[in-house]
Amino acid sequence: MRRVRALIAEDEPLARRRLERLLRRRDDIEIVASAKDGDEALALIASTAPDLIFLDIQMPGLGGFDVVRELAGGGKPFIIFTTAYDQYALRAFEVHALDYLLKPFDDVRLDAALDRALPLIRGGEWTQRFVVKSVGRILFLRAEEIDWITAADNYVQLHAGRALHLVRTTLKSIEQKLDPVRFVRVHRSTIVNVESVRQFIPSAHGDCELVLQDGTRLAVSRTFSDRVRAAARP
Repeated sequence: MRRVRALIAEDEPLARRRLERLLRRRDDIEIVASAKDGDEALALIASTAPDLIFLDIQMPGLGGFDVVRELAGGGKPFIIFTTAYDQYALRAFEVHALDYLLKPFDDVRLDAALDRALPLIRGGEWTQRFVVKSVGRILFLRAEEIDWITAADNYVQLHAGRALHLVRTTLKSIEQKLDPVRFVRVHRSTIVNVESVRQFIPSAHGDCELVLQDGTRLAVSRTFSDRVRAAARP
């Protein structure tokens, strides 16, 4: 079972190191980054794509609720607030936080929060969203919104409706993160969401062509045509 990727945003060094220590006891959590304020947290969220954020509410510059407001998209990371103040609890749950940990909390309280949160976070073992930058903001694009993906030098292009997003990764790397039932490699440089396919046009030579719901036509190479035919079967 994969480890949940966690990011810590905490301006107090002692509290930050203590939370890191508590989390490292667990085999099901991977700390991907620690931020000392809200601005750094947003930058690290964009670069590390965590599943879960331990977010302090009062920090220099952007506070915890400011960070939540800047996160766009339905697939944004899950939040557990960590704070010394109890007056923000109602507001925390209004923004759908998974939990609200009052400092100083111990390992028992933290474990209880994680044991409730992890089943919700996992949902499935495949990547459920991608972090992309859009018009100066951070957007969390749900995997199901992606129609097709193509390689572009050191990037991949995520085509979602009329939008196109660039992510710095390789096609092979992104293929390994996607649910193979939904996403199929159809060409050396192309992956398709089978739910976006409207028509499958085979040819006598082993190659074929896919027509997507929006009319986009994609060539399917002979190497991958059997895989596409299998995915297209009802």
